[in-house]
Amino acid sequence: MAVEVIGGLWTGSLALLADAAHMLTDAGGLALALIAIRFAERPATPQKTYGYVRMEVLSALTNAVVLLLLTVYIFYEAYKRFLNPPEILGGPMLAVAVVGLAVNLISMKLLSAGSSESLNVKGAYFEVLSDMLGSLGVIVAAGVVMLTGWTLADPIIGAGIGLFIIPRTWILLKQAIHILMEGTPPEVDVASLERKLLDIPGVTAVHDLHVWTITSGIDAMSCHLVVADMAQARTTLLSANEAMKTSFGLTHTTIQIEDRILREAEGELRL
Repeated sequence: MAVEVIGGLWTGSLALLADAAHMLTDAGGLALALIAIRFAERPATPQKTYGYVRMEVLSALTNAVVLLLLTVYIFYEAYKRFLNPPEILGGPMLAVAVVGLAVNLISMKLLSAGSSESLNVKGAYFEVLSDMLGSLGVIVAAGVVMLTGWTLADPIIGAGIGLFIIPRTWILLKQAIHILMEGTPPEVDVASLERKLLDIPGVTAVHDLHVWTITSGIDAMSCHLVVADMAQARTTLLSANEAMKTSFGLTHTTIQIEDRILREAEGELRL
């Protein structure tokens, strides 16, 4: 990153500076990821009964917001350079871009294993992926400048680096907000889940059904089951827990068993 900043200022390349800015965000993102991991290892407390596992989601949200703001700044710089193209040194620009590409490939290799399991690591992986493609873009821009002298290739590539990252960053932002809003995990069909509970012998109704994500890899479910015979409550509860585990992968469940009288009394209390 430091080499790209120096190289960008020396050569006058916006593409290099944009790639360096993304690397700066990567460094910040990885620092946030490390902080989130450390916080997640802390035990739960009476004040924070889930512990600090949500730090991962907050870290991913911060990454996405910073990336989007950074992209806006890159677009602004590209616009200024279209109006007044600066002189660019293609040779040094190419050399620095090759170094950046090598670093990004190594970083992608290190992050690839955890990117499918953690929203936090996934965010960092996307940042490095965008940097890798950015380095390729800088190499192309440097080649164009060296061969043709057309310096507008640099701000075009710089803006392209910013444009490329928007869709992936937007997806990451939506995922983080969805979790913070206690949204239903995308892999869980609530209607199907409710039908599964109603298929359990003795269950007559399901209400107050909620499914949400605590953090990556930890989904939770809670509901009330109305049964015809409270004597079968234990059997019904065991069947419901097993159905949630085998059909939906939900092991963090809170299920209240009640009969019609309890249901009506609960309704009166709410009124």
